[in-house]
Amino acid sequence: MTQTNRFISLDVFRGLIICLMIIVNTPGSHDTIFAPLEHAAWNGFTLADLVFPSFLFAVGNALFFTMQKSKTLSLGQVLAKIGKRTGLLFLLGFLLYWFPFFKTNEAGHVVFKTFAETRVMGVLQRIALCYGIASLLLYYCKPKGAFLVAVGLLIAYQGILFWFGEPGHELSMVGNAVTKLDLWLLGPAHMNHGEEVPFEPEGILSTLPAIANVVAGYLVGWYIQSAGKTKKMLAWLTGSGAALTLLGLCWGIVFPINKNLWTSSFVLYTVGLDCLLLAAIIYIVDFLNITRWTRFFEVFGRNALFIYLLSEVVAILLRASHLYKWIFNHFFSFPGLYTGSLVFAIWFMLMCWLTGLILDKRKIYIRV
Repeated sequence: MTQTNRFISLDVFRGLIICLMIIVNTPGSHDTIFAPLEHAAWNGFTLADLVFPSFLFAVGNALFFTMQKSKTLSLGQVLAKIGKRTGLLFLLGFLLYWFPFFKTNEAGHVVFKTFAETRVMGVLQRIALCYGIASLLLYYCKPKGAFLVAVGLLIAYQGILFWFGEPGHELSMVGNAVTKLDLWLLGPAHMNHGEEVPFEPEGILSTLPAIANVVAGYLVGWYIQSAGKTKKMLAWLTGSGAALTLLGLCWGIVFPINKNLWTSSFVLYTVGLDCLLLAAIIYIVDFLNITRWTRFFEVFGRNALFIYLLSEVVAILLRASHLYKWIFNHFFSFPGLYTGSLVFAIWFMLMCWLTGLILDKRKIYIRV
């Protein structure tokens, strides 16, 4: 497998995930979403639930190539690079939830949104922490050590939830150990309020098993690099994906697949699906040499972080100005609320893609 094609496959995988992420995050109406594009309410799994763990898997894939370039750097330079990227990602995520920094109070006046009511954890924050911890594990413990630590985290996480959760309610939204820790460390004002009670789907404790998604992505990237473009590599990737998916389903019998708690069964199940998806992309791109379709997703993949941030900022501004609902009602609701909601999401995704295309044509790639 040539290096160019390998990067194409990774860009396509990452771009496909970003494309789906934008569609999932920006429906015309959150009240009318087709079931596969809506997250499972609690236990269970939908297509939307695959997006976030797949992005972490892609971070691990990219991390392999990044760490190869770091072999010529000193320990201080490596740690500074990891620390800088972790800090910037976390800060961007935090500022994203604080944005637009102002709100309208009960009297109708525009006031500054204080830190006291700002969500601390979130998507980019989890990506930052998983990237930073996985990078340190892989640097100090090497791939084998990082793999063992990741397995240990998955096993220990189940024990922690059942040991520290409320008896009989260990895996409920209120009684789980993840929420208890977040309430103690962050406080309800700094948590997500999208549910009936304060609950942080990107909680501090549930970030631990998510590290395994990044480590898995790294190990897969490492194997693909070392094995090369062979049928054996493709068979191994496909077989591993099928085995992990089945293992995740089996583990889910006693430790249910749950994105909100990021259960260990959820990790294995999503890593397995990611291996199968990546294997399919590599087969089509590198073995069948069918690449005409890849350009669309490469645009997303080459500026994944920027396009994700752009989609979130634009959506926030449109909602704050009430244009979001107005555009949906006046231009997209005519096919029906559910179909119109999906068409709106696809339109929004395509607008983001056009921005990415302009950047790609100008060879502008924004990295953190």
